[in-house]
Amino acid sequence: MGKAVKKRSAKKTRKSFVSPFNIYWRKNNYLLLLAGIVVIIAGYLFMSMGSWDSTPSLYISPILLVIGYLIIIPVSILFRNKEDEGPASEEQDVASGKS
Repeated sequence: MGKAVKKRSAKKTRKSFVSPFNIYWRKNNYLLLLAGIVVIIAGYLFMSMGSWDSTPSLYISPILLVIGYLIIIPVSILFRNKEDEGPASEEQDVASGKS
């Protein structure tokens, strides 16, 4: 008969997996988000003032809405302190397998 084949037992090692989608929000991020929401609400309030062809409705509200949606909200999401990128983040990268 044939040779008996030995089954290898694979060692399972668990790697600590750090999600790349973790966004660590600080107080500054929440304050910027709140400021963006306030600017957006102010834009909609200006839009509702007067008739459809008034100055606040046509000129001020679009400017406020663009600033709120395209500048302040993305900055609040992407803002990171420089102290967050220090040695602690390098240790996390090494622990997660990044070099």
